Amino acid sequence: MTANTNNLQSQTRRHFFGQCGMGLGSIALASMMDERAMANPFAPKQPHFPPKAKNVIFLFMAGGPSHLDLFDWKPELKKRHGQSIPESFTKGKRFAFMNSSFKDANKLQGTIRDFKQHGQCGMWVSECFPHIATVADELTLVRTCKTELFNHAPAKLFMNTGTGLFGRPSMGSWVTYGIGTESRDLPGFMVLQSGPRGPRGGGVNWASGFLPTSFQGVPLRGNGEPILNLASPKGINAVRQRESIDAVRALNLKRAMETGDPEIQTRIASYEMAYRMQTSAPELIDIKSESKA
Repeated sequence: MTANTNNLQSQTRRHFFGQCGMGLGSIALASMMDERAMANPFAPKQPHFPPKAKNVIFLFMAGGPSHLDLFDWKPELKKRHGQSIPESFTKGKRFAFMNSSFKDANKLQGTIRDFKQHGQCGMWVSECFPHIATVADELTLVRTCKTELFNHAPAKLFMNTGTGLFGRPSMGSWVTYGIGTESRDLPGFMVLQSGPRGPRGGGVNWASGFLPTSFQGVPLRGNGEPILNLASPKGINAVRQRESIDAVRALNLKRAMETGDPEIQTRIASYEMAYRMQTSAPELIDIKSESKA
């Protein structure tokens, strides 16, 4: 037997059992051709414990007001407002926009907002949030997060993935990978963007990293075409498009049997999801039928 050195590095245990004797490869291919037998990467997962939440909504509002004007009460900073920054505050630390050559020009700035404690927990909330302050005991305010990243793009990447380096899955990817989704016609992880250019750092903020790409976020834009590359090209009807998708699917299945690469199955699932979204997404995006509430 002559080994195919081109595929040696892509061999997996699944590939081995799919290619070994007694025609198991053909049986596996027939099974894969049956859509009902294909594993759905988005199917709901069995939880480790009874969950309390069914959905996760993560609001990351870059460019919003400073935490120092909202929840983070700093009485010492307020006291030192307008003073020069003590050397002990800056020694051994890096800052993006601080002129180290003219230390006297760098002044401390405290908040101009009034803060009060609210609820039985005594949470400090500024005057900017009078209504949120009334439900202070129902909120969880995390004050233990710390980072040395001070530039916009790395800091946003850190907030969404837990690291300032590329290649890690985003929070939404982890949630979708861990619990799945009950929807068959819509992605489990949607990204609602605002603004003309999107966040600094781009798609890595909702990428799946080393997880299968089926768990990455699908951007939903606020301007122009809501979901890019979803509509069929002009002159392509539903029948022709279905035939095209089936042909690509057959080629992908053949390649999957040759290489055992699980990412090909992810690609197949993505094509099918995009096809179903052509019907489901317009209904989701249409907010005209929503009430003013």
